[in-house]
Amino acid sequence: MNQKANLVEIFAAIQGEGSYLGERQIFLRLGGCDLRCRFCDSPHTWQTKPHARVEVTAGERDFQPVTNPVTRAQILAWLHRQAQGGRHQAISITGGEPLLQANFLAALLPELTAQIPLPIYLETGGHRPQELAQVLPWVSIIAMDYKLPSVSGESQHRAHQEFLTQAIGTGVELFVKIILDQHTQTSELAAALAMIQAIAPEILVILQPVTPRPTSPAPTPAQVLGWQKLAQDYMQKVRVIPQTHPFLGQL
Repeated sequence: MNQKANLVEIFAAIQGEGSYLGERQIFLRLGGCDLRCRFCDSPHTWQTKPHARVEVTAGERDFQPVTNPVTRAQILAWLHRQAQGGRHQAISITGGEPLLQANFLAALLPELTAQIPLPIYLETGGHRPQELAQVLPWVSIIAMDYKLPSVSGESQHRAHQEFLTQAIGTGVELFVKIILDQHTQTSELAAALAMIQAIAPEILVILQPVTPRPTSPAPTPAQVLGWQKLAQDYMQKVRVIPQTHPFLGQL
C-alpha cells in the first residue's frame, strides 16, 4: 500500500453542502482528479502540487506550508491537532477525487478511526467503484455526486451505477448530489433518477443549483421547481440545497 499521499490542505470548516450542511468538520483534501467538471469549485486540486498547506489552529486559517508527498504519520499528527477540543462532527475526506489515492486511504483509515473517534465522511465523484471497495470498511458517510453530462461535461452513468450498487447494503449512510444549471437536460436527470430508484429508492437525493460560473449559469427558480417535481416522481426523499460556503466566504 502507498505510504505517502499528495495533499492539498488540512483545515477546519463548516460543511457547506449536502445533508450535513452546517456541521463543523475537519477537511482532509487530497490532490488529483480524473474529471474536469465545468462547475468545479476547486480546479486547483486537479493536479498534484509540490507543496500543500496545513492549518495550525483549527478554524484560525493560520496555515503552514508542507512538502508533498506526505506520510501517514504526518497526516495523523495534523488531524490529531485539528481534533483537539472535540468540536468537530466528522472528518471529511475530499479532493480532487480522493479515491484516486485509495491505496493510501486503505492504509490510513484503520489507524485514523482507531485513534480519532469521528465519522469518516467521504466526498467523491461517485465514479470509482473498485477503489471505493478498498475504503468502505472505515467510511461512515458517502456524499456521492452524479455528473449530468449537460452540466458537467462528463459522462459517467455506468460508473455511477456500479458505484451505487457497491455502496448500498454495506451499512454506510449515502446520499446522492446532482448539480443543476440552466443547461440541464431533463432527459438526463430522469435517466439518473431512474437508475438511482432502481437501486436505492429510499436514499436522499439532493438537487444542488450550481454556484454560478461563466460556463455554468444558475438555473431559474421555475427550472428548479420543475426538476424537484420530476425527482419526487422517482425518489422518496428529495431536497434542494445550494452551496452555502461561498456565501460565508469560507473554504
